[in-house]
Amino acid sequence: MVKCGHHRLVAVMAFFLKIKNMKKTQKSSVIMLLTLMTILACKKNNSTNNNTSTSGDPGNGGATGSITAPTDPSVAATQGFFLNDWAARTFTTPATQAAAKPAATASITATADFSQVVSKVSKYMFGNNMNPFTGQFTDAATVTNIKNLSPNIIRAPGGSLSDVYFWNAPSGGSPADVPAELLNADGSVNPNTGWAWSGNVTASWSISLDNYYALLQKTNSTGVITVNYAYARYGTGPTPVQTAAHLAADWVRYDKGRTKFWEIGNECYGNWEACYRIDITKNHDGQPAVITGDLYGKQFLVFADSMRNAAAQIGSTIEIGAVLHETPDDNSGVSVNGWNPGVLGEIGNSADFFIVHNYYTNDGENSSAITIFNTASASSLKLMNFVTTAIQTAGITQKPIALTEWNIFSTGSQQQISSVAGVHAVMVLGEAIKDQYGEASRWDLANGWSTSSPGDDQGLFSYEQPNVPDFTPRPAFYYMYYFQKFFGDRMISSSVTGSTSIVSYASSFSSGQAGMVLVNTGETGQTVNVKFKNYYTGSNYYYFTLQGGTDNGDFSGQVLVNSNGPSINYGGPANYASLPANSTSTSNGIKVTVPARGVVFLVVDKK
Repeated sequence: MVKCGHHRLVAVMAFFLKIKNMKKTQKSSVIMLLTLMTILACKKNNSTNNNTSTSGDPGNGGATGSITAPTDPSVAATQGFFLNDWAARTFTTPATQAAAKPAATASITATADFSQVVSKVSKYMFGNNMNPFTGQFTDAATVTNIKNLSPNIIRAPGGSLSDVYFWNAPSGGSPADVPAELLNADGSVNPNTGWAWSGNVTASWSISLDNYYALLQKTNSTGVITVNYAYARYGTGPTPVQTAAHLAADWVRYDKGRTKFWEIGNECYGNWEACYRIDITKNHDGQPAVITGDLYGKQFLVFADSMRNAAAQIGSTIEIGAVLHETPDDNSGVSVNGWNPGVLGEIGNSADFFIVHNYYTNDGENSSAITIFNTASASSLKLMNFVTTAIQTAGITQKPIALTEWNIFSTGSQQQISSVAGVHAVMVLGEAIKDQYGEASRWDLANGWSTSSPGDDQGLFSYEQPNVPDFTPRPAFYYMYYFQKFFGDRMISSSVTGSTSIVSYASSFSSGQAGMVLVNTGETGQTVNVKFKNYYTGSNYYYFTLQGGTDNGDFSGQVLVNSNGPSINYGGPANYASLPANSTSTSNGIKVTVPARGVVFLVVDKK
């Protein structure tokens, strides 16, 4: 049935009256022509309506006219296979509580364009690290918190400790072909050499390899495993490289396809690593005392070949990463000069991805809050540009970039365990997604308290902190938890006018909702209008507001979530997973107040 507007039907009836006295044959011809014209006109009108989306309600923060549908960009080479497991996300509206819209006039506006997709969001951007000296990770409450955090990826066995980690050694044991002592960077003997890092440890203070695998399963995560490359350097047998590569390949076999991503070594360019300097009097294959980039590259090829063959034997496919240095040569002697050209010149296209680390602030610096915040965007992009340029200069194919360790080095004011560290974590996640990293893992789940420099502890959970129960979530935990809950499966473009203190990261959910994360790096709260282009907003928006407490100046050890704080004098609310979100009508616009040095995580209903 053809449907037309009322005015068009009136015109048709009038025309029929005019032809009432025509001859029968004339009437038939005219009526047929008129009917055809009417049908075509109605079809044209219906076609126009199908191409023009229904307007949204005026003044609710969304579009009021026709909109442009979003189009996904191609996957960046720096993301690559890390997006193979991308999955559409559905936003589930949490429990809510009514919240009044801020009365203050807002001169700041954050605008997101739903049609401009920056990137799909890899689930591997929310990863974390663990080390083997903070317990067995079998406590039910700790496991629940990690599962709620949903890191999706947990790297092991612990940064530099991978240099002396023997996954299959008996508890407290070590291979026969390791030296009694390792060397420091200057060639002196390291009196703290220890070989207790075993995958079969049973002590309560150190996690076993099987419990690591169990943690992955319980938290719906996969692993990034760093194999012991340093053993290829300090091993005292006749063929240390082949022996170490064989040990790594045996781990791949034992893993039985549970782990997709593998790293060969940790920060091998640094003079703090066990692979940096060896005692050449105990070496039997002619290696130099100090490592070089090309030496690592040659030995990488041996490891990669052995590990891939092992994976093929068990019917598994693995991705193997090579270590690159994230900064230019500085001739300081702390790191190896010419590392990246040396590595890339030897391995060519053999690596599946490249590994970088970023601790953002200067080592040993008592950084201010604003100094910490400013590093998030500047350092993330600078690192990406530096590494991709090095790869391009070497003439090899761009590969995915994995930021398998990140945090801050700031010290002296308990910055690392503060709410500011949480805000910075939000910014790192946003910038890393924007800069199209393939993977990111924060360092680390738990670390350890220093009595000589209290608060210099990068753990996401407390461990041996005075007057705080072990594995109490620290502020950064809450910021990362809500980021992932309220950030969709695509980042969309956004911008802010009226303030340099407000930073925005916008997203969309495949279920149709739009999200906005607003960060306030300033010292005073700011009221912000939120607007969406090419998106029809629904009736409500939901949000959580996070901010630090009043303790310890800028670097509060507490976090308040919608004004709910911790039951002790540290951390955040224990009932974070069931707290209601603030809910406000979109009528007359979307407006929120972002507290000083705080964050608002917001999602808007679809129409």
